[in-house]
Amino acid sequence: MTAKLFARTAAIFVFIHLIGHSLGHFGWDKPKDPKIAEVVQSMKSNKSEFMGATKSMADYFSGYSLIIFGLFFMTIILLWLLSNHANDNPVLVRQLLYPIGLGYLYFAIIELLDFFPFAASISFLAAVFTLLAAIKLRVKKDA
Repeated sequence: MTAKLFARTAAIFVFIHLIGHSLGHFGWDKPKDPKIAEVVQSMKSNKSEFMGATKSMADYFSGYSLIIFGLFFMTIILLWLLSNHANDNPVLVRQLLYPIGLGYLYFAIIELLDFFPFAASISFLAAVFTLLAAIKLRVKKDA
């Protein structure tokens, strides 16, 4: 596989993660479990002031989730654009792919510890394919 194909495969895994995240985001506050529904209601009904804004924990939870949408969209676009320049500028592309790949490896660890294995596996695969693209560019350059 070429670096371009590795990077685009990583972008596809991030897109899959985006779809899964969308399903979770738009249904988190309507749980079927009555105990979880109590927690959600409590998160929505209690507000406090923090740094000049009065928000509930549900507001923060939802807001962070929306930030993740932006992160996933940005990553998909960056990976796709970088894949277009793998042959033209392999050094720069490689330098940008390493932090993206390591970032998604970090996400995979956090998702495994604090969320669930499916999300972790998708982030892990995005990390692996991003890092493989970077490594492929290194091999190409050094060869």
